[in-house]
Amino acid sequence: MVEIVLGTALAAVGAGVAVGFAGLGSGLGQGMAAAGSVGAVAEDGDMFSRGIIFSALCETQAIYGFLIAILLLVFSGLLGGGGKGLSTAVGIVAIGAGAAVGFAGLGSGMGQGIVAGASVGAIVENDEMFSRGIIFSALCETQAIYGFLIAILLMVFGGILG
Repeated sequence: MVEIVLGTALAAVGAGVAVGFAGLGSGLGQGMAAAGSVGAVAEDGDMFSRGIIFSALCETQAIYGFLIAILLLVFSGLLGGGGKGLSTAVGIVAIGAGAAVGFAGLGSGMGQGIVAGASVGAIVENDEMFSRGIIFSALCETQAIYGFLIAILLMVFGGILG
C-alpha cells in the first residue's frame, strides 16, 4: 500500500472541489436551460434541437472542473502512480486551483443556465433571437474560463505541473 503524504491528500481535496463545484454549477445551469427548453418545445415542436443546444452550453463548466481534477490527480501521483508525493504547501496550492475552477464554474454555470433558459423562451417569440441568445449565454462562460486559467497558472507556478 502506498503511503499518501498530506500534500498529496490535499491535491485529492482540490480535485474534488474542482469537479464537485463546477459540476454542481453545470448541472444546475443545464436544469434551468432544459426547463426553459421543455416549455419552448411544448409551444413549438421545432424548438427541440435549439433547446438541446442551449442546454448543452452549460456543460463546459463541468468539463473545466473535470480537466483540472484529472491534472491534479495525475501530477500528484494519485492516478498513474509514479508520484513523488506533494509537500503540504503544494497541496494547499492544489486546493486553490480546485477552488478557482470550481467556484468560478459554479457561478458561471448557474448564470449561463438562467440566460440560456430565457433565450429559448425568447426564440419562441422571435426566431431571430437564436444567435443573440447564444451570444448572451456565452458571455457567462468568461468567469469559468478565468477560473480555469487561474487554476492552470497556480498549478504551473505552484509546482504541480512542471
